[in-house]
Amino acid sequence: MAGIDLGIDLGTTKIIIYRSGKGIVLEEPSVVAYNKRTEQVVAVGHEALRMLGRTPSYIITECPVREGVISNHLFTEYLIKEFVKKVSRSFIIKPRIAICIPSAITRVEARAVVEAAMSAGARKVYLIDEPIAAGIGAGLDVLKPDGQMVVDAGGGTTDIAVISLGGIVVSHSLKIAGNVFDEAIVKYIQNRYKLAIGTIVAETIKKEIGCVFSPSKAVTTQVKGRNLLTGYPEQITISQAELFDVLRPYAVEIVLGVRNVLERTPPELTGDIYRNGIVMTGGTSKLDGLDRMVAENTGVSVRLADKPIDCVGIGTGKCFSMIGELKEGFECASTYSH
Repeated sequence: MAGIDLGIDLGTTKIIIYRSGKGIVLEEPSVVAYNKRTEQVVAVGHEALRMLGRTPSYIITECPVREGVISNHLFTEYLIKEFVKKVSRSFIIKPRIAICIPSAITRVEARAVVEAAMSAGARKVYLIDEPIAAGIGAGLDVLKPDGQMVVDAGGGTTDIAVISLGGIVVSHSLKIAGNVFDEAIVKYIQNRYKLAIGTIVAETIKKEIGCVFSPSKAVTTQVKGRNLLTGYPEQITISQAELFDVLRPYAVEIVLGVRNVLERTPPELTGDIYRNGIVMTGGTSKLDGLDRMVAENTGVSVRLADKPIDCVGIGTGKCFSMIGELKEGFECASTYSH
């Protein structure tokens, strides 16, 4: 089993592991359940997600990766260790692991990611910039001398970058992504209807009727929660047009981020981007109307990748074949590889 390579998309909401020659072998939520009495992790992934909001006070459920950055090193290490173990039980030799990171990550944060992977049993660790991985996963030839723009809108961050010759020319990272949209829905329903709902319910509402471009009053959904005044369960109906006003301001921030990158892009590459268009990846890129909103406000055509949620994971796994050609793609390889 020599020569096993794993690519890990260490996302805020989900972890995706890609194995060379096999494709995606694991896709689970980035959630850990921890028992404070026994000081032990009791569940990770899907099992931990099912426990969210349903546990006794001594068991906490936590997402250890927030806004693309490790907020709890111990839990992240355990998360990576459990999932790597799950997909590599038959490995005789420890695998090489590539992990994608936000383009704006600090060296301290990057070191925390590497240490977590090494503790999980990696033989060698590489860090690849998220936009590069997203571009590879979306099928772009990131090595050619041609400007290509990628907007990777995930759960915790939105990374926008112009790529050419295997490196990032201009980039911008926003801490506005899927989780921010979900939290906005939770707050709105709480303030407007005095109804308490969780982020999982908010995410479902977003997927069902969330729209940031040309909403319809006819599109509605039922929302169930707990009335904050009476304490009793209650059901309300909200429309797509109503939710539009809640989500639109955050979508505007993403559009402004794209325009910021375009304005800083060298003239030689601007024409390439106009010709090639913008590629959007990540789960939040599927938000209804976000692609049309970007296109209308930039004058550049926008294409949603075929498998937007999986692009970063696929690209991270495929990047091993490009180690010698990628430039900034493998961030500080000499420092972080072991």
